[in-house]
Amino acid sequence: MIIETKLPKVGTTIFTVMSQLASSHKAVNLGQGFPDFDGPQALRDALVEAMASGLNQYVPASGLPALRQQIARKSESLYGCKVDADTDVTVTSGATEAIFCAIACSVRRGDEVIVLDPCYDCYEPAIELNGGVAVHVPLHAPAFSVDWQRVRDAITPRTRMLIVNTPHNPSGSVFDAADLEALADITRDTNILVLSDEVYEHIVFDGLAHQSALRHAELAARSFVISSFGKTYHCTGWKVGYCVAPRALSAEFRKVHQYVTFCTFSPAQAAFARILEDDPGHYLQLPAFYQARREQFRQLRADTRFKLLPVAGAYFQLVDYSAISDKDDLGFCEWLVANAGVAAIPVSAFYETPPADMRLVRFCFAKSDQVLAAAAERRRKL
Repeated sequence: MIIETKLPKVGTTIFTVMSQLASSHKAVNLGQGFPDFDGPQALRDALVEAMASGLNQYVPASGLPALRQQIARKSESLYGCKVDADTDVTVTSGATEAIFCAIACSVRRGDEVIVLDPCYDCYEPAIELNGGVAVHVPLHAPAFSVDWQRVRDAITPRTRMLIVNTPHNPSGSVFDAADLEALADITRDTNILVLSDEVYEHIVFDGLAHQSALRHAELAARSFVISSFGKTYHCTGWKVGYCVAPRALSAEFRKVHQYVTFCTFSPAQAAFARILEDDPGHYLQLPAFYQARREQFRQLRADTRFKLLPVAGAYFQLVDYSAISDKDDLGFCEWLVANAGVAAIPVSAFYETPPADMRLVRFCFAKSDQVLAAAAERRRKL
């Protein structure tokens, strides 16, 4: 039997490849983008209580009502956007599912979707599986800012969606209010939808405010805004995210969601609803928490030959290694694991066509003090 793949460009993800290399070399893994510490004890206790109380069956496909209500309250409190918990909020099995559902319910064969490179690797496969075409527009390095004129120039009559990500993975750049206005101006008087990937919404540094699409009424009316409880509460393995979108978009989104997941892990939904009600301040403390980790990471690398790029949000640090090696970034990451015992991610993995002279890798600093110190000690020999 001959099986013709629908995703010929997709193989084993770079995250899996580098983690396997890290394991085989007993390296410190700063490649995988997840914390190595647990979420709040109160959240874990609430999960156990939910299971013990019998909340182990299906809840409504759109999500536990109490959790949807908390998400709606948070959206209004933080961004001034009035959200109907019944019609505008859908709980999903992680942000990746939400991204897939938003694309699947919107993109038809031949439609074009603009993505800003470098970008997270789940965007393009979802576009292609639904018959769309990803149109890649590069961000302006090293600040990784958006050239909105290039975005405007990439729009055609076939453009159906524009995907943005702030805070940005892998660079840590963030939107400002002018970016939201530029995005609104570009999409005004069009049928272009916006997918705003905001999974790191609560990890923004130096006193900056997260510029959610929900802050801008015109954008909120055409956007799927996607976030992740796993990123906010240090429990990525629970796979709970959500999508906020206007009633009409949410109705289409839910048509897909009900056949992809139907119901996200019920006890976790109850636990998140509880902690959002009992301790709504947790996510407000994240900027200071992760900014301290950022500063520790940067201080521990001050005496190395790595050049540290600015980081305004998320928990990743891009470094320029051109003073150490002229290898391409994948070759350097393989060399780094073998010779220094530290794993990183090559930034070229986030591009369709990476710049030929780029010498950047991504580290994750959502790690314990001991892990960050161990990685720094190993890299001092470079």
